[in-house]
Amino acid sequence: MRPTVLIATAACWFPTARLAVAMANAGFTVDAACPANHTLVKTGVVRRIYTHRALSPLRSLSDAIIGSKPDLVVPGDDLATQHLHVLHEQELRKGAEGTDVCRAIESSLGGPENFAALYARTRFISVAHEVGVRAPKTEVVASADDLRKWITQAGLPTVLKTDGSSGGDGVRVARSLDDAERAFRVLQAPPLLARAAKRALLDRDLRLVRPSLLRHRSTVNAQTFVNGHEANSTVACWKGEVLASLHFEVIHKAASSGHATVVRLIENSEMHAAAEKIVRRLNLSGIHGFDFMLDAETGGAYLIEINPRLTQVAHLTLGLGRDLPAALYSAVSGTAVHLAPKATENHTIALFPQEWIRDPDSTFLQSAYHDVPWDKPELIRACVRARRKQRAWYSVQDQLQAFSLTRLHRL
Repeated sequence: MRPTVLIATAACWFPTARLAVAMANAGFTVDAACPANHTLVKTGVVRRIYTHRALSPLRSLSDAIIGSKPDLVVPGDDLATQHLHVLHEQELRKGAEGTDVCRAIESSLGGPENFAALYARTRFISVAHEVGVRAPKTEVVASADDLRKWITQAGLPTVLKTDGSSGGDGVRVARSLDDAERAFRVLQAPPLLARAAKRALLDRDLRLVRPSLLRHRSTVNAQTFVNGHEANSTVACWKGEVLASLHFEVIHKAASSGHATVVRLIENSEMHAAAEKIVRRLNLSGIHGFDFMLDAETGGAYLIEINPRLTQVAHLTLGLGRDLPAALYSAVSGTAVHLAPKATENHTIALFPQEWIRDPDSTFLQSAYHDVPWDKPELIRACVRARRKQRAWYSVQDQLQAFSLTRLHRL
């Protein structure tokens, strides 16, 4: 009997659908807990969809785990990971009644005693320092006074980050005290209701609705600035052991603090060793991403954060030791690793639809391996339709902004 993976996500993120296809190709039966109309329904590989309800996320996840009885749960975004952690704590209080849900979460993610370190940035960096991983100094700044003290000690530029954010959201690089204070106020403030509404209506992403309505303030961390360029690692791991890994340097990004759109496969022993140390220390299982800065002068790898969920490259099958779905299937099923065909021999990869959205005329769409799921035309169509809706939205926004400026000039 084939093992079952439950992909749990609170966001309509395209890479989640790509991983579902890769996991099915590796041999898993795939179930999903996701928002309605997620592109997962266009993959043709999902056996059963459990609807993620933004206003009752824990109940949604619990129902999905009980119904699916998965051998592995893979969170598709940071909020889903947090919900799984909170659900574990909730079910643990139920005693025997919550055993099945707790067991599924623990076997999929790792030791619950380490859950808190996975999305509290300062705490995670402390763990990295404990195991000898090179990482920039990081501290929580709870007030403007804390921020000024930090800058006096650490200097400028400095990086400000909120807990629980991803994809460049909640990150600012400040090069002056005024910039830092403005960034701190913006990052700590509850999400604007208009922004939450836009996310919900356009992106079908309800993650900001609750914190906006409840006026929830974010935890802000300050991190010393590393002058260099970005790189990242994604690993498949099981009970504290890395099974397979992908290491990339970032060539292009959607924005200065956004997600990568073009990456290049690299070998970096320091990045690999850092990932192994963290996985072992936190006894991790499943799929995890690690972000690094490669120092411009020395090339040294500084670990700057962890992404305790799938990443946008996790579906890529690039050969022995670089096929995460195959490695996880082997670990869960207890069978030998059966690798998928290599997706490409080209080490430079243009991610779809990320690079196409960034620049439809990008030369990387021809020179690099363009990672389009040609075997899933419905998935491609869903992505294109979503992009058209976004363009229409921003076209209206631009028109409204132009109209407002015209009125201002007339006053």
